[in-house]
Amino acid sequence: MPDSRFSTEPLPPLPALDGGLGAALRRAIDSKTKPVGALGRIEELALLLGRVQGSLAPRVVRPVVLVFAGDHGATRQPGLSAYPRDVTWQMVANFLAGGAAINVFARTFGLELEVVDAGVDHDFAGLPGLRSEKIARGTRSWFEGRAMERAEVDHALAAGARVAREHVALGSNVVALGEMGIGNTASAALVTHALCAAPLADVVGRGTGLDDAGLARKRALLERAVALHGRPRDAREALGCYGGFEIAMLAGALVEAARQGALVVVDGFIVTAAALVAERLVPGVVERCVFAHQSQESGHRVQLAQLRARALLDLDLRLGEGTGAALAVPLLRAAAAMLCEMASFEKAGVDGPAVAPP
Repeated sequence: MPDSRFSTEPLPPLPALDGGLGAALRRAIDSKTKPVGALGRIEELALLLGRVQGSLAPRVVRPVVLVFAGDHGATRQPGLSAYPRDVTWQMVANFLAGGAAINVFARTFGLELEVVDAGVDHDFAGLPGLRSEKIARGTRSWFEGRAMERAEVDHALAAGARVAREHVALGSNVVALGEMGIGNTASAALVTHALCAAPLADVVGRGTGLDDAGLARKRALLERAVALHGRPRDAREALGCYGGFEIAMLAGALVEAARQGALVVVDGFIVTAAALVAERLVPGVVERCVFAHQSQESGHRVQLAQLRARALLDLDLRLGEGTGAALAVPLLRAAAAMLCEMASFEKAGVDGPAVAPP
């Protein structure tokens, strides 16, 4: 049964995107020195950037990658992940030392990067560069009870919103989201199963690299969790039963970045689970999102279909950390530059098409 202690207070709606500006943006894109539609998804990105920013000359300013990290109590159950629980805090230390893939991509593409301790089971003792929003040292195990209490869900949503809001205030108009947490593909699979009309087997993947036997064990373990908690349809309830602190903070960041007028770049399977939650909490969030890539996790296709979204890239990625989101940012820069710098037929003195396009 749903837990009545969880907040049912609706969040304020988002303002509508300007449809009239969309038509003007489309005309501006179509007037460039190219056949209509010839730049494909780049044109779509330019249109989205312009609509989200409310501008015919959108820019990408101070893009930032926010990586939320947390542990999951369920990982104390053997067989849930191919990697030990300590890898979460070890990778956080690696991020702060600049040695992870997301660090390399952020440096390469000129992105700001902030790592947030949402609830890692480790005492970082003021490690420089780490932002602490720690709620607890990991969630509780969903094999024994709910992962999070109502206050923890609300706290995590608010903390994620605060992080995103502060970066927008610093000038970021593109907010890319990533995560780190051993066991969080299992958590994301359970949240996805709860919020989408899909069998559990269709949304449970190999995570950090389980073999066939490991995948079978993982599915059996998650079936036990579902037998205990069911498939709550309410987003806060699904988070409370199955979520992680990092997933809840991601959902809060998604909503707030969208509310503040930033374009949100969603990474892979785990961040898209947070997007499912965010869209349930505040419909219209996904209209302000770019879904960076198609993850190798089988459940990602289910999530994207539920959100009626289309991934930008398909590179067989399954790392997380926000790596796919970082790889998408140069395409956003290209889209903005195309709209702002590419000549129109009239300006370039180039003849347009002999017949109007259908």
